Formats: sequence, structure tokens, C-alpha cells
Amino acid sequence: MTVYVFKRLLQVIPTLVGITLLVFVVLRLAGDPVAAYLGGEDAEVAALPVEQVAAIRQKLGLDKPVIVQYLVYVGNIFRGDFGRSLIYQGRGAFGLLIERLPNTATLAGAALVVAILISFPGGILAALFKNRWPDTLVNVYSVIGDAMPSFWLGVMLILFFSVELRWLPVSGSGTFKHLILPALTLGTSIAALLTRLMRGGLVEVMSLDYVRTAKAKGLAPRTVVFKHALRNAVLSYVTLLGLAIPGLLGGSVIIERIFAWPGVGLLFINALGGRDMAVIQTVVIFTSALVVLGNLLVDIVYTLIDPRIQYR
Repeated sequence: MTVYVFKRLLQVIPTLVGITLLVFVVLRLAGDPVAAYLGGEDAEVAALPVEQVAAIRQKLGLDKPVIVQYLVYVGNIFRGDFGRSLIYQGRGAFGLLIERLPNTATLAGAALVVAILISFPGGILAALFKNRWPDTLVNVYSVIGDAMPSFWLGVMLILFFSVELRWLPVSGSGTFKHLILPALTLGTSIAALLTRLMRGGLVEVMSLDYVRTAKAKGLAPRTVVFKHALRNAVLSYVTLLGLAIPGLLGGSVIIERIFAWPGVGLLFINALGGRDMAVIQTVVIFTSALVVLGNLLVDIVYTLIDPRIQYR
């Protein structure tokens, strides 16, 4: 297992390098970096004196060939320098991300708790009562929850719990009450798919021979489900759960925007609006790295759930 982890970590390096190259190129194709630096449009840069534009390009290192610019950028990343923000008074982009990360991690953790509390028992209940009313009820929730736009659900929750009942704050952060609505909105959306996976996996496993043999031996239904069937049925559930975590930590952009939650997602939206290239690059690279490492973590958890799975 240790050798496999080491091999996967070696595979991560070229993947991350490719991501940095892609982000670097795409952002420069999106517009002139000088225009972003000046907070204007490309046409405004064209109207400036050539000497002034040349001086800015030299200051930003844009007078060098693109490949040199990229190598300098990657070298700076390895030194922990992800660039300076244009809209946050020249603060370090990575420092801004780290500053917002605890808020996003808190929201992501709360949303995962909500999703697990809904999907895990819901999926098991639907599988045990297949084709009966609990199964129908869970399936209806799964379809509606998966199809329902999270931004719409968030607005509806605000209207009901904040505007009508006045139980919870509309937006912001600082107290546990501020966390409830965004966590519920985000967790409910994730729980719909998780519930369907849990139900489908358990239904499939319950029809296998070894489960029928366990039933024939007279084992208690609880023992059959939780000791024999659930361990194999939970693999697809764990996969999606593991892949959802990096995305949540990378920033739930829409939810943070709706509830004015000061996390990575809101930072990313503001950076897009201000064409803050350093912050945009930092958030995208950070999120991509989390996704890659999340895949590795899922593989490791597989072996803990089912020792028969071995990686070479």
C-alpha cells in the first residue's frame, strides 16, 4: 500500500503541473494582464502611451517570452509566492485563500454532516423497504433534491426562515445561526445523490448469494445488513463523498454568494469580477490539488473498508 501511495503521489506532480499550465494560458487568453492590472479593459490599454504600457509590462514581467513567464510563475509557487492581489491592496493571493479557508471548511463540514445524516439512514431505509412507501418517499426526495437548483433552495429557505419566521439571519457569519441555512442548502443538494447511491448499492448487495446465505443461517436482519451487506454497499457512497469534499473546500461559489459567507467561493467570485488573476489562479490550483488528493484518499479508504482490495 505504501508503494502504491508513493506511485500515486508521483503521478500527482505532472497532473498539477498540467493544471498550472492550463490555468496560466487560459487566463492570458481571456484578456491582457496589463488591463487587469490597471482595472480597465483591453481597449483602454491600447489608448495609453506605448512607453507607459511597456514600463508596466516590464514591471509585471510580461516583456519576457510566455514560456519564461510560466517558468517564473511555477518557480514562485514552489517558494510559496502565488502572486499579489490587484483588488485586495496588493496582499498575497495565497494568504487571502488561507484566511478564507477556515470559513469554507466550517461550511463544508457542516454540509457534509447534513448530507450524511440525511442520505445514510435514508438510503438504508429505502433499500430495506424496497418498492414500499418508505422507498417511494426516499426516491421522490432524491429526484427532487437532485433536480432542484441549490440557489433556488437557498433563496426559499431565506424567505421562509429569515424573512417570514425571523428565526435565522439572512446572511453573513459569526454565529452558529449564520451557518444553519447555507449548510442545509448545500447539504441537501449533496444528500440527494448520496441517498440514491446508498440505496442502489445496498439493494444490489442484498441480492447476492453470501447475503442470502447469511439470512438462511438465521442471523438477525440487523447483523445481515450492518455486518455483511453494508461494508460492500458503501463503496460507491464513499467514492462520491470523498470526491465531494475537495469541491466543498474549494469553495461553494453559489451558496457563499447567496448567503454572503466569507469563504473561498466568495473570494473567487470577487476575483473574477475584478479580473484578479493571481487570486483566480490560486483558487483554481488549490481546488484542483484537493480533487487530486481526494481521489488518493478515497483509494486508501477503500482498503480500510474492504481489506480484499489491494493496490499495486
